[in-house]
Amino acid sequence: MAAIVEAGAEAGRGVVRRATTRDVAAFQRLVHGYAERGLMLPRSLSHLYENVRDLFVAEEGEEIVGGCSLHVSWKDLAEIRSLAVAETHQGRGYASRLVRACIEDAAGVGIDRVFALTYVPGFFERMGFVRIDKALLPRKVWTECVYCPKFHGCTEVAVIIDC
Repeated sequence: MAAIVEAGAEAGRGVVRRATTRDVAAFQRLVHGYAERGLMLPRSLSHLYENVRDLFVAEEGEEIVGGCSLHVSWKDLAEIRSLAVAETHQGRGYASRLVRACIEDAAGVGIDRVFALTYVPGFFERMGFVRIDKALLPRKVWTECVYCPKFHGCTEVAVIIDC
């Protein structure tokens, strides 16, 4: 499968590409490592398989070292979800490459804006996102928030970028 984002990829540094069903279990383990620490929502295997077409992964050698998904919320709005990079592979540009892949994919299907809810807004701001009040996002965005144990005390920051 061809890589979606090759800019900046150096020999041996890995690729960012669309996920296949073979990548789902490895990505779920990565997400759950962060979810167990309260840093993101867990994702069931069923959910990930049903949404595999939304998922991008970072692969180094034969190992899935990161991933995230792009969830279309409305005709002009999509969300970057479950951005995760293995701690052993952070600082290598995978998170930025994954986010760029999502933004390019969003633009390709006619999405005007991409947002994320995050505990690390500085990362997204360095990529051109700007902070917004969560209340400005459509109510449809909050359908999964009710399942979060931090729902009533949410400290995530909303960030958004134009495609």
